[in-house]
Amino acid sequence: MEQVTFYNGVKMPIVGYGVYQVSQEECERCVIDALSLGYRSIDTAQSYFNEEQVGNAMVQSGIPRKEIFLTTKVWIEHYGYEATKKSVLESMRKLRTEYLDLVLLHQPFGDYYGAYRALEDLYTEGKLRAIGVSNFYPDRLVDIASFSRIKPMVNQVETHPFHQQKNAKKWMDTYGIQMEAWAPFGEGRGGLFEDPVLTEIAQKYGKSTAQIILRWHIQRGIVVIPKSAHKTRMAENLNVFDFALTQADMERISALDKEQSAFFSHSDPATVEWFVRMVEERKQKK
Repeated sequence: MEQVTFYNGVKMPIVGYGVYQVSQEECERCVIDALSLGYRSIDTAQSYFNEEQVGNAMVQSGIPRKEIFLTTKVWIEHYGYEATKKSVLESMRKLRTEYLDLVLLHQPFGDYYGAYRALEDLYTEGKLRAIGVSNFYPDRLVDIASFSRIKPMVNQVETHPFHQQKNAKKWMDTYGIQMEAWAPFGEGRGGLFEDPVLTEIAQKYGKSTAQIILRWHIQRGIVVIPKSAHKTRMAENLNVFDFALTQADMERISALDKEQSAFFSHSDPATVEWFVRMVEERKQKK
C-alpha cells in the first residue's frame, strides 16, 4: 500500500475505507471485510453514529492496533474547547482505542477555533498522532494554518473529476497540508461513472471507471476513502496499484472539471443555515 507522509512525519495509507452512510447494522461486517482485504485505514466520524461498530470490528479483526490508521471527526455541536476535548475522549472510548491517528474538525462553522485548540492540546499530550480539518475552503484554511499553534496536517474535502478543486489543492500544497477526498466518486452524481472520457480510458487499461478515478486521485497525491458495502467492490477499489495513467490521460480527466460542487457550497449562507438547523434538531432530540 502506498502512503503519504504528513509534515510531522506521520504516514497514512493513500487508500482507506470510509464508513459514511454505512448503517450500524452493517458497519461491523463492512469494516471486518475491508480489513480482511488489506485496508489499513478506516475513516469514521461522530456524525456517522457508527464509531462503536468500527471499534468493535477493529478488535474482532485481530489486527494489531498499531497497523491500523484510524480517523474520526468532531461534529459542530461539540465545538468549543472543553466540549471538543470531551467529545474526542468519548470517541476514543467508543472506538476502543487509547489514541487516534487523525482527528479532523468536520465543518468550518461555529467555534472551530476553540475546537481546534483542543485538538492541539490532545496532540501535544500524545493522544492524537495528527490533527486537521474538513471542508475548509482556502481562505479559512490559510487563516487557521497561519494563526494556530499547530498547522493542520490534513484537509478532507469534496474532490472528484467533476469538481477537482485545483486552486484549493495549490493552497494546501503551499502550506504542506495533505488533501483528502471524502467523495472520490462524487457519489456518481452527474453521470460520472458513465462519462465517455472515463469509460474510454477504463477500456484502454482494462479497469473499471471507478478504478480509473481512484488512480487519477492517487497520481495527484490525494488520499481517498471510497465507501462500499460490497466486498467485491471493496477489493476492486483497492486494486489500483498495478497500472499508471499516462500524462495525456491525466490531462483528459483534468479537462472534465466543472468547478462546481456536486452537493453544496459551504460559502452559501443557506448552507450555513442548514447546518445550524441540523445542530438545533439534534439538540432537541437529546
